[in-house]
Amino acid sequence: MFIDIHAHAYREECPVADGYTKFATPQQVIKRYDELNIEKGAYLPLIGPETYLPQSNEDVIDICKKSNGRLFPFCNLDPRGLGNCPDSNFAIWLQHYKDRGCKGVGEFMPNLPFEDQRCQNFFSHVEKMGMPLIFDISARIGGTYGLYDDVGLPQLERTLQRFPDLIIFGHGQAFWSEIGILETPADRATYPLYPVKKEGIVPKLFRRYKNLWGDLSATSGYNALARDPEYAIEFLNEFQDRLCFGTDICRQDQKLPLAGFLIGLKDSGKLSQTAFQKIARENAIKILGL
Repeated sequence: MFIDIHAHAYREECPVADGYTKFATPQQVIKRYDELNIEKGAYLPLIGPETYLPQSNEDVIDICKKSNGRLFPFCNLDPRGLGNCPDSNFAIWLQHYKDRGCKGVGEFMPNLPFEDQRCQNFFSHVEKMGMPLIFDISARIGGTYGLYDDVGLPQLERTLQRFPDLIIFGHGQAFWSEIGILETPADRATYPLYPVKKEGIVPKLFRRYKNLWGDLSATSGYNALARDPEYAIEFLNEFQDRLCFGTDICRQDQKLPLAGFLIGLKDSGKLSQTAFQKIARENAIKILGL
């Protein structure tokens, strides 16, 4: 069975603020888990005001307690909290949520540069707490959510250098699109459909920084693999110890093709049973202490 590194839900139906995402309830997420043979999943709070209705960490923790083990909580904090300054002490809040069973931090997606001093300060506290962090990323500032980085992900790279003990999960379009060389810079904000003719920055960062992990959820993660299945086999095999299955489920009717894609590679013998099990569940168990 799979373990989902990345899921969302709201306790009750909420207004569709972005005109697109009618979020599932926890019960609807669990129903999809039953359909996809997913044992359990990480429930990631959405707290930023840029797009979605903010959720409380307490709400997420409570829902997970009532899920009969099918959901487990992450916590999420805004780096502008506790005074909106670059030396805020987030340790007291992070310790509080870690003590209450939160397995990681995320989905961390303020629309600020990676190297904004408030973000860097927050990363330092998460590193000291020994919790992994899942980010989302954007190709622009304004009109969206997600950390901003430039083409080639230089701010992410310097962050990986500064915090070598912080496990950072790459996620989102502007991350996974750079699995291959971009035909144009604007492609990083899309789901490129052309094959990986030449490796991009993402596999190079994986080789260079052992604290970089991969969240394969959402269309961004699936498309990074499905756009070029032959390259996907190479990538999955090389980095099998730091990749995790995920859905990024938001809507009840959301298409979730990653599980079938990975099973197809396994059944065809292109992905070993060992590598499949690591990506499907064992890496999540290890890194999250499940």
